[in-house]
Amino acid sequence: MISPLVLVVATVVLGAGTFAFRVAGPALRSRVTLSDRAEHLMATAAVVLLAALVATSALLEDGGFAGVARPAGVAMGGLLAWRKAPFVVVVLAAAATAAGLRLLGVP
Repeated sequence: MISPLVLVVATVVLGAGTFAFRVAGPALRSRVTLSDRAEHLMATAAVVLLAALVATSALLEDGGFAGVARPAGVAMGGLLAWRKAPFVVVVLAAAATAAGLRLLGVP
């Protein structure tokens, strides 16, 4: 079991690192200039990384396929978000879709 002191120290270190990154961004922005191509590649990389995170979270659970209900809920949420539905509607519809399918016995 991990001691409480280790958890506190880890939390403080991670918090300090997060704060340092947040301060470094605006501080270095005026000193570092990137080409338009580099900025475009970074923006594209951020979108690709987010898409990969969504895909793995939606499709995988414990190293295997998560079943049909979760991806269906994510697809419903994605469709409603694309149609510019309010955020609360997107979340509730996605959750209701996944829960409804699970209630019907769909894994």
